[in-house]
Amino acid sequence: MFTQPWLAAAAVFCAVAAALWGRAAARLARAARRIEAETASSSTGREATDLARAAFDKDLHTALLYGVLAVGLVVASFSDSAWYEIPLLAVSIPVVMTIRFAPRFFAEARLAENRAMLERRAEEVLAQEQLAPRRWADRLAPEELPQVDGFEMGRVYEPGTGMMAGDFYDVFVTSARRVAAVIGDVAGHGIDPSITAFQVKYLLRNFLRQYRDPAQALEELNKVLSITGRPEDLVSVCVVVLDTDSATLRHASAGHPPTWLWQDSEIHALRATGPLLTLDPDASYYSRERPLLIGDVMLMYTDGLAEARSGGQIFGEDRIAAAIRRDPGQDTTTLCKDLLEAARDFASEPLSDDVAILAIRRI
Repeated sequence: MFTQPWLAAAAVFCAVAAALWGRAAARLARAARRIEAETASSSTGREATDLARAAFDKDLHTALLYGVLAVGLVVASFSDSAWYEIPLLAVSIPVVMTIRFAPRFFAEARLAENRAMLERRAEEVLAQEQLAPRRWADRLAPEELPQVDGFEMGRVYEPGTGMMAGDFYDVFVTSARRVAAVIGDVAGHGIDPSITAFQVKYLLRNFLRQYRDPAQALEELNKVLSITGRPEDLVSVCVVVLDTDSATLRHASAGHPPTWLWQDSEIHALRATGPLLTLDPDASYYSRERPLLIGDVMLMYTDGLAEARSGGQIFGEDRIAAAIRRDPGQDTTTLCKDLLEAARDFASEPLSDDVAILAIRRI
């Protein structure tokens, strides 16, 4: 029999306290496992899992402590020694508090679980916010260009300081013998210009398949944007249609910086043939045609390249033309990267505007 029944009673209370803390720890353990399972295939959720596991470790430690005390009190209840009584009965104070405030402890466990879940969701939202601009930019300026027989293509894209891109380019086949190359820029920064850029890019895909003349495609696009778009979204765009059967290129440009054509050991500027889109819904655009020879190189870019600044000077068209003239036979991707690097070296500050560069050589 127990020689000190009050210690046995204290052991029971310690066991109850251990069970209560163990229940809270089990809840947090389930939360941690659930978060781990939900985030196993992604890089998010690590901090939320750590938070849940830290709360679980604390509650588990407390449960084990009370469990050990319960065992010690049971052993002490069979002893006649008074040395056990005072220190072991002292634990009755936190035990009573645990039993008295058990609902609050369970509530705190729920709060810790909810906080861990909220932390995970916050990590996911943050990751999505960081990834969204890059995914959106990939739609407007894809890293991979299509493989088109008879052409070598290179590109480079440098995002500016804004979260969303307004520059875009596109290369796609419009028929068995024609390839369209498009580059454009929507004024401003942020989500609205970026949405307009997306709209322009994919409207042009439809219009250039519908109309053989790029100028007619621009006129139709201008009408649509003038009616449905925002008037403040001024858009510059250049369209070049390459015809391999007739060995020609046909270009039209709505207020876009000149496209440079290296041909017959000379550099030629293919300049704008109409105003910016949305300035005038009834604006007229014109196409111009030139021969397209094997070895010809065409370079298209957005104004972020030409407008790189060093003090009061800009990088400018002449430096772009000179860079092509120096080594027109180099790989098209290298040409684009070297141009961007030259603009960076020239600029006194980091480039603040988006820069898109597209180079195409007939081979």
